[in-house]
Amino acid sequence: MRLIVNIPAFNEEEKLSETIKRIPTRFSGIDEVFVQVIDDGSSDNTFDIAKTAGAHFVYANGINRGIGKTFRHAVERALENHADIMVNIDADGQFNPQDIAKLIALILEHKADIVSADRFGEHKAKNIPWIKDSMNRLAANLIGWFMNVPIKDLTCGFRAYNKEALLRLNLPGDFTYTQETIIDALGKGLKIRWVPVEVTYFAERKSRVVKSIFKYINSSARIIIKAVRDVRPMKFFGIPGAILMLLSFVFFGMFIVNYLGDFKISPYRNQLFFGGGFFIVGLQFVVFALIADMIRSNRRLNEDQFYLTKKELYKK
Repeated sequence: MRLIVNIPAFNEEEKLSETIKRIPTRFSGIDEVFVQVIDDGSSDNTFDIAKTAGAHFVYANGINRGIGKTFRHAVERALENHADIMVNIDADGQFNPQDIAKLIALILEHKADIVSADRFGEHKAKNIPWIKDSMNRLAANLIGWFMNVPIKDLTCGFRAYNKEALLRLNLPGDFTYTQETIIDALGKGLKIRWVPVEVTYFAERKSRVVKSIFKYINSSARIIIKAVRDVRPMKFFGIPGAILMLLSFVFFGMFIVNYLGDFKISPYRNQLFFGGGFFIVGLQFVVFALIADMIRSNRRLNEDQFYLTKKELYKK
């Protein structure tokens, strides 16, 4: 059983060495532990420090490609290096590497395919900005409601993945991957669990992802909307369509009641127009839902073929 602890790093020369050295070399149920670092185009000495600090595999993107592409690169390399489990942990030391044991335990017990750290459970994240705390909780609740699954932490990058999850996930986004991974995994029936951990946010540290709150919210919202659209198309398009068509029947009903009262159309034609408008738009949403569901079926077939290809390619 081989565990690869992946560390994405971008200009992390100050903290990277300490983080690597804090990663335990032994875990119960694990035969081999390797550390993998993906340098996302750092302009400092991150790449060299990763090598001298003891990382077993060090790869460079060459240029800064963003956390989404860096994660995909990490998954490909982990599979090439025959990982049975991959744990992704930040380079800045805000997470405790000792908690890796908590994450992989549920995978080793075959109770989960993906295990995510939960920053909002019994251990409240220390020094987390209130806007980040509020937005993360809101997004987790909204997506959890839409997916019919309680989601405790949607955006935490400290996660463990078994080989099945690494082979199954297909993530096209570049900006980030954390929200998309959860939605994609739920859509594919992968089992996800959350484990409470302690995390400390450093007041002086600037986020590598959140350079602007507005940009982060905008980019994250687009990623979430696209992911939900692809995973739950009938619900995504069907609910608005059903609501609009229901409203159209309400207006049609009001028109009929009023028309039967005095048999005049002109005073109530606005009700007729609104009813017709809502019905047409609602019907379009229903048609979109059916088309999107058909596209999802074709996508599943393609992803199943891609999964079998990857499974054969990364077979030990």
